[in-house]
Parts: sequence; structure tokens; C-alpha cells
Amino acid sequence: MTILDRLTVFASPAAALRRAIQLSDSGKPAEAFPLMATAARAGVVEAEYRVARCYLEGSGVPPSRKEGARWLLRAANHGSADAQALLAALYLTGLVAKEGDGKGSESDQLFMADSSGKPDFTAAFDFATKAAEAGSATGQAILGYILTSGPKAMRNADAAHRWYEKSASAGCAEGCLGFALSLARSGKRENRVRIANEVRRAADAGLPTAIYLLAILTEHGLGVVSDINAAVQLYQAAAEKGLPSAQFRLGLALIDGAFVAQDISAGEAWMRRAALAGNIEAAYLLGDRYVKTQRPDFAESANWYRRAAEAGHQAAARALASLYLTGNGVAQDLEEGARWLRAAALGGNQEAQVDLANLVLEGAGEPDDRASVAGWFEAAASSGDLIAAFNLGLCFANGVGVRQDEGQAAQWLRRAAEGVAEAQYMYARLLQDGRGVVTDLSQARLWFARAANAGLLDAQVALAEMLLNGRGGAREPKVAMQLFERAALDGHAGAMFALGAMYGTGRGVRVSQTAAQKWYSAAAGRGHGQAQLMLGRYFSRGIAGERDPAAGRLWLERAAALGISEAADELAELAPG
Repeated sequence: MTILDRLTVFASPAAALRRAIQLSDSGKPAEAFPLMATAARAGVVEAEYRVARCYLEGSGVPPSRKEGARWLLRAANHGSADAQALLAALYLTGLVAKEGDGKGSESDQLFMADSSGKPDFTAAFDFATKAAEAGSATGQAILGYILTSGPKAMRNADAAHRWYEKSASAGCAEGCLGFALSLARSGKRENRVRIANEVRRAADAGLPTAIYLLAILTEHGLGVVSDINAAVQLYQAAAEKGLPSAQFRLGLALIDGAFVAQDISAGEAWMRRAALAGNIEAAYLLGDRYVKTQRPDFAESANWYRRAAEAGHQAAARALASLYLTGNGVAQDLEEGARWLRAAALGGNQEAQVDLANLVLEGAGEPDDRASVAGWFEAAASSGDLIAAFNLGLCFANGVGVRQDEGQAAQWLRRAAEGVAEAQYMYARLLQDGRGVVTDLSQARLWFARAANAGLLDAQVALAEMLLNGRGGAREPKVAMQLFERAALDGHAGAMFALGAMYGTGRGVRVSQTAAQKWYSAAAGRGHGQAQLMLGRYFSRGIAGERDPAAGRLWLERAAALGISEAADELAELAPG
């Protein structure tokens, strides 16, 4: 401290403060602080506030929230609107603990550990109101925010609008932004130009959020002339200031080449910055990109999905579950997969609910999942969701989470059959077998036809069988043959077996044992037990002209292993091999 500064200490506190401000403005905070502290101890309110800022910012003195709090509260109680506004902001960010109960020093309890706590809207409202009424533009903006976004009991849109307007008229950047958003909530087109002007004032002051919003307005020509190049520059400026939403938007544009020259590498870099800063949509899309590249990197994808899922992104949780269920990028873990599906499903993701239901139907998941699955589907089905109605029908059919009831299953499947091919097929089976409904073969045939026309292979085969045998209507062997062939070419083993039987017996087609053996062989190779039995007979007896006892025994043994008693009987009759 210079001789002048030592003399100033013994002068008036006001003089000490003036000298401290001079030193601070000239870049000498360490020399300024002792003089500022002297003025503050003498009760100069502005000095109290400045000392508090020094402690909070670590300017000229080691940072200390506790000391900063003590001086800030002192200045606020002495009427400093700036201190009141700052305290309100700190209470909103959760950096201030609840005030003491009178048994200890309030300042000691004001700031606790150096970690953020929960926002205290009540204290913030009190200090913001004092600051706003004292004319602090910052306090007015903070009060407007509390009245807009605080607890419901505190909200007052009209009062918030008035405080934002006062703050904006005083030139406060936050007030300009708040006023613009308040105007936007009215939805009046005539406010667009005024909204854009207020946003621009906040953006010119350097607020990242305002710069980003101005970019959106400029991109779409809302209240300003549309200018894509200017919008890109604004997105870039907001992104460089660290705003995750701007980084995400810029990254997406660069990847897609939407309104800027495509640069996938730069786009992914911005997306990563956004994701690491907490933008969960960016993390989810990065996970998707690593999955869908020409050479998928499932491990990297899992990392990004997990980041988004842990932050509550439901689609990311479902995608992460898929990786665990398949063992891609992570060790296969059905329980972990079910856990992430459950997280997405409980959040309302209907696709995850369906996936979890399928796991439950296969016997996986936890006991509570069964009741949850049925509850989700019933709620959605009652509101008209046909997929949910189909799944609820399955729950009743299998007794998953509800008492097994084929009548209820039939009702929900019938409702879902209006638009879900699988429901059409299953409802047709109930009609065919008389389960939960009165047997009605003609209606079963109609519903099988609807499902078959939608491309469902099992429905094509079921319809073909009814057409071949004349069940539920006239016999139509040629149409049946076409349906069997179509399903067989798509890999349906049952259709292949049916074709073998048709050629072998001459039902609806000229007998051809060679063609019959070909189709039996195709079905047997896909694990169809009856086809294996027939193929064993064909080889053993040379029905198609080619006798091969060894091959016959092999296919009969495979059929017997599947529990087909006829195959076991025929094996017993064969000569020892």
C-alpha cells in the first residue's frame, strides 16, 4: 500500500472508497481491497456491496462465499438495490441456503458448502421485490422471471409483463429478453417487430440466449427480414458463447447441410460440445449417428445414449436397452436392458412399453412389470390407440398382469383389428377355434384375408388352408396354391409343407412326388417336424424315385427328437443301420 493509500485509510470512509474504485478500475484489485474493506466496516453501503462482490468473484482477495454472503446481506439490509438484486439471483440459482433460525449468525448460515442447493423462490421474491421497487432494472427483470417461472402460487403473467417492461425501458438486457418473451406469449402477429427489436437489444448486449433467439427469428423472417447468412453468423456467435441449444442447432445444420455448407466433421464437433454441456437431444442424435454409420461403433453409441438416458431422454433409454438386449457395444444383459426399457416406459414412451411388454410375455422383467404393462395398455387402448388395444388383448389372452380372459382378449383384439394386421390374424384364429367368441368360420376367413392382404405370412397360410379345404366358404384350390407359394418363397416353413402335401396327394394340383419331396426338404431344413417325418419316409421308401436309407433314418431321427411318435414308430421298423 502506498503512502497515499495509508493516509487515505485515516481519511473519511468515502475517500477510502473513491481511492479503492480508482485502484480497481486501473487493474489493481489487491491494492483496492483493503481500502474498500475499511469503507465497508465504516458502514458505507456501496463499499459493503463491492466487498461482497470481491469475495464472491475472488477479486483482490481469496474467494469466500461465506464472507461474500455476510457483506452482501449487510448491504442488502442497508438498502442496496444492487445487493438485493444479486441476492435474489443467488437464491434462484440455489447458491444460497435458507436463512438462520436466530440461534446462530445468519451470515454463517447463508452460504453453506460450495455446492448448489435448491432454489429458494420465497427469499428470491422478497429481495427481488425490494430491488425492483427501489428502481433496480436487474431486480425488475429477476422479479419478472419469478412471476413467470416460479412456483404456481407466485405466478402472475400481467405483473411479470409490467416489471419486464420497466426493466427493458431502463436498458437492462435481461429485461429486454424477458419483455420480448412476454410479448411473444400473447401470440399477436402485430407484436413480431417489437419482439424482434427487444431481442436484438438483448443480443447486442451479448446475452447468448438472445443471440440464439435472434438467429431463429432471422432464419424464419419473424419480425425481421429473413437472412440465412446472418442467421448462421448469429448461431455461430451464440454457440461460441457456450449456449448448448445454439451448438446443437449449428451442429445439426452443418451435418445436414440444411442452410449452410455441409461439414459433417465440424457439425459433429459442435454436437459433441452441446452434448457435453448437457443438451440431451444432441447426445441422443450422436448415439444414433454412431449406430447408423456404414461401420457402426456401438460402444461409442452406447456412451452417448447413456448420457442422454441418464438425463431422462426416453428414446435414448429405449435405444440403450436395445444395445443391452442384443449385446452390441456392451455386454449382453437382459436385466439391464429391461431396466432401461422400464425407465423409458414409465416416462410414457409407448414403443418402450410395447418392447417391455414383449419381454414380459417372454418371461423376462420383474413381477411388478406385468401389472404395469397391462395398465399402460388399458389406458392407451381406452383412448383409441389400436396398437395398445392389440397388446391389451395379448395380456388377457396370456394372463399377463390381468386374469386370463379369452372373452376380453377377443373384444380388444376385435377393436385393434380395425387397423392392426396382427390383431386381424389373432382375432380370426379365435373365431376359427371358438375361443372367447362363437365359432364363425366365414368371419374368420374374412379376417384372415384382411391380414393376408396386409402381408402377414401366417395369415396367408391360414387363409390358403381354408380356401383349399372349403372352410368358411367355397373351395378355391388355385388361389390357395398361389398363397402357399407366395408364403413359401418368403420362407414360411408351414407353407412349404402344405405345398409338399398338395403335390404328394394331388389336392388342387397334379401329383408330383418329385415336387413334393423338394418342398418337404425345404420345410424340413427349417425345422418343420412333420416335414422331417415325410422326408424321412420319402428317402426310406424311395417314393420320389430316389431311395436313401441313411438319409431317411437321419430325418426320421430328427422328427422323433421333436416328439413326433410316428417317426419313432417308423424308426423301430427300419432295419438296424
